Amino acid sequence: MNLSREVLRAVVTAIFSRAGCNDDEAAAIGRHLVEANLVGHDSHGVIRVPYYVQWMKDGTMVPNRTITVAFENDSIAIVDGNSGFGQILGEQAVDLGIAKCQRSGVAVVGLRNAGHLGRIGDWAIRAAEAGLVSIHFVNTSGGGILVAPFGGSDRRLSANPIAAGIPMPGGPPMIVDMSTCVIAEGKIKVARNKGVPVPENALIDGHGQATTSADAFYDDPPGAILTIAAHKGYCLSMLCEVLAGGLTGGGASNPDNPTADRVANAMMSIYLDPDTIAGEAFGGDVSRLIDWVRASPPLAADGKILLPGEIENLTKAERLASGVPLDDLTWNQMLEAAEKVGLGKDAVAAIVAEGA
Repeated sequence: MNLSREVLRAVVTAIFSRAGCNDDEAAAIGRHLVEANLVGHDSHGVIRVPYYVQWMKDGTMVPNRTITVAFENDSIAIVDGNSGFGQILGEQAVDLGIAKCQRSGVAVVGLRNAGHLGRIGDWAIRAAEAGLVSIHFVNTSGGGILVAPFGGSDRRLSANPIAAGIPMPGGPPMIVDMSTCVIAEGKIKVARNKGVPVPENALIDGHGQATTSADAFYDDPPGAILTIAAHKGYCLSMLCEVLAGGLTGGGASNPDNPTADRVANAMMSIYLDPDTIAGEAFGGDVSRLIDWVRASPPLAADGKILLPGEIENLTKAERLASGVPLDDLTWNQMLEAAEKVGLGKDAVAAIVAEGA
């Protein structure tokens, strides 16, 4: 099935409103999750709804929380998310970083103890739209240990994404949004729901053997995700653990951490104001770089050199026109989550019909 952005947002917003989130929070959750689907990051989209609902019921992710400041000066802040929704806490932490950077030219903001922060590229986009360069390192303190270290055979690290944003002269920002592991767990969930294999060289099973089975990842003993580019991705993952975990006080991946019973994200963000640091030369230099890179003869006859983030923009345009595709299992899981919070199938059907 395909649903429009507006309909899907309305359904997700209604679920979290009924679950106990205030209107602004429910709308932000809907906006961010659906945006992830729109740009093709289905792993961080509405497939997360049932997990968020369950975490709320378990008390491991708490609605209507805001950041509190643990330490702050003119250009640095460490803030605590108090186990709230990452979609709200991420906005607040990034906005604090933007404000500090606009005053000082550079800023560093560490966010700890946040619920799932979703698609990390959203935070790079938010800063780039304010005219700032930013880079974001993320980890999970213990509840999301999924990844094998290079040469290892079981889970020791979290997925540890890195995102960066660069404002572009006269166009959308250039966005780097990547995991330090081969595949996000959300993509394994998507493959499992669709009944399709995961790509080769992405997973090992619980016995350390290569597998393309999504089910093998959840077996007993569980499988693990591999790092990108072998030891190189492992090095980047360790960097995320130290920057996002150690420096924020959120803790690097370890089952003995106080927050190891839940998905508690931490994010270290660095903000740079190109106008302050480089002045007018910045835009021209970026434009020359883009022109030079795009001029490379494509390997394929109909090929095109895309910039980081462009494939997401193309996917978004396509899905805005044709709707967001959802497999039946994901939709049914959303309906079950809605029923858990007292929003019956008839109510969901009415929302869909009203927006159709």
